[in-house]
Amino acid sequence: MKVLIVGSGGRCHALAWKIKQSPLLKELFVAPGNAGMNDIATLVPIDVLDNEALLKFAIDNHIDLTIVGPEASLMNGICDLFKEKGLKIFGPTKDAALIEGSKEFAKDIMTKYLIPTAKYESFDDYEEALAYVEREGTPIVINSWRKPIGLPMG
Repeated sequence: MKVLIVGSGGRCHALAWKIKQSPLLKELFVAPGNAGMNDIATLVPIDVLDNEALLKFAIDNHIDLTIVGPEASLMNGICDLFKEKGLKIFGPTKDAALIEGSKEFAKDIMTKYLIPTAKYESFDDYEEALAYVEREGTPIVINSWRKPIGLPMG
């Protein structure tokens, strides 16, 4: 079996290390990987967000299974594309990845369906956010993120 892992972080390194131990494995690739993975996989210099290059690599190298680590790749729709082309890939669709990749989306879902969660607000304006913090007081958790472009946010 030929396996491609998309990513370069600790999670992908752990996956590569364990998959390398399988007697079913013929060849293991990691894109882009990191220097610490050199002894367990062939590193492929493809950006995790370059879906077309990853797809071409998978097709050209007859990859049997692709495993995706980074949420950015998942939210970029790599699983949707691979499945559309008939390739086996492990990971959620772009829409399903929103629950992990967008805190605002996740909070909106929890609020909508009455799932217990901490109180929250979202702001695009610094002054409004500051006023909220002053009004709520401490302790308070502040999280900063950008909305992914092109994705529905409720």
